[in-house]
Amino acid sequence: MSAIPLADDVLDADVAVVPVAEVAETLNVAQNKVRQMLRDGHLIAVRRDGDLMIPADFLRDGAVIKGLAGTITVLSDAGFTRTEMLRWLFAEDESLPGATPINALRTSHGTEVKRRAQAMAF
Repeated sequence: MSAIPLADDVLDADVAVVPVAEVAETLNVAQNKVRQMLRDGHLIAVRRDGDLMIPADFLRDGAVIKGLAGTITVLSDAGFTRTEMLRWLFAEDESLPGATPINALRTSHGTEVKRRAQAMAF
């Protein structure tokens, strides 16, 4: 089994993160499925206090927020590291609805977020 790619913990201390077990429970899947989602680039994790943690903002209503996996793919194709992706997703951008890319995704503005991610690749 391949290692799970991790981002450096560049999140502000007030950004809520949840352990893999809680993500699995929220998504109603096995923990191994969550680890596979991390390997496949559908989610990004950090190690905080020795534990594998996923930002709580990646989840809503028992699912991964719509557009997150596609945005991660676009950023990966653009050469971003997991750490750079996480930093970009949580960076302030007042021109976006929601003020950050992750909040824009959470408020159904995924097309605009992906458009901006694609534009950064050029």
